[in-house]
Amino acid sequence: MPARVIDGKAIAEQIRIEVATIVDKRVKAGKPRPGLATVLVGENPASQSYVKSKQKACAEVGIESFGHELPENASQKEVENLVTELNKDPRVNGILVQLPLPKGLIEEDVLRLISIEKDVDGFHPVNIGRLAQKGRDPFFVPCTPAGVMYMLNRELPTLEGVNAVVLGRSNIVGMPVALLLVRANATVTICHSRTKDLANVVRQADVLVAAVGRAEMVRGDWIKPGAVVIDVGINRVEDSSRPKGYRLVGDVAYDEAAQVAGAITPVPGGVGPMTIAMLLKSTLHAAELAD
Repeated sequence: MPARVIDGKAIAEQIRIEVATIVDKRVKAGKPRPGLATVLVGENPASQSYVKSKQKACAEVGIESFGHELPENASQKEVENLVTELNKDPRVNGILVQLPLPKGLIEEDVLRLISIEKDVDGFHPVNIGRLAQKGRDPFFVPCTPAGVMYMLNRELPTLEGVNAVVLGRSNIVGMPVALLLVRANATVTICHSRTKDLANVVRQADVLVAAVGRAEMVRGDWIKPGAVVIDVGINRVEDSSRPKGYRLVGDVAYDEAAQVAGAITPVPGGVGPMTIAMLLKSTLHAAELAD
């Protein structure tokens, strides 16, 4: 039997409706409208597209957005000064610095400057440190990992005792997801390019989170029958039959895996829509913290 499709687009739409409803109630109660500031440095087309989509999503749920753009040659001090000013602005509940920053800028120094109460992207070292420690809770969790966990919690009655494998160890997805799974009392294995007998390790997973950035790397015979597969990857592969000359695929060979897994996210339409939905949810949370 083919796997259940975990429809991230539909789940994300439910979250957006919930956020919009709460924002509307806030405004009617006389509370300030939540505000998200985006900081875009340079003219990276992908980054520009991501920022526009985030601003559009904010408008759709009633969150005010403040877009700030700096040139490619902006100095470290200019970027840091902008973040400092946004920290002081009471209209701004969340600050999102679009990554990656241009070469020559030190990302960690910029992220460290963001107030942890406004760190809706969840990348401040203090928030990541709290995530990694027992007995401490971060103010915010990185949005893509938060979306992954939201889907897993909907799909499974519990993650306690589940054998979870995370393929990839990036600061943005792999490591935070692994920490969140540990918090949920799953037994977690983190895999990467140097893992020995990678296919066999992945084959032990009740839950697989693939976030390695390699097109269709995970084959169908890597999947444990009945496993829940969350594919975070989004990769372009050439396809002359498509109008744009390419198609988007995940890190998992979907057609093969869907014949074995119990449930699986598609690409596109799986994890992607959840990232922005969780950003909206975090921005609302930041506004509630500031009440």
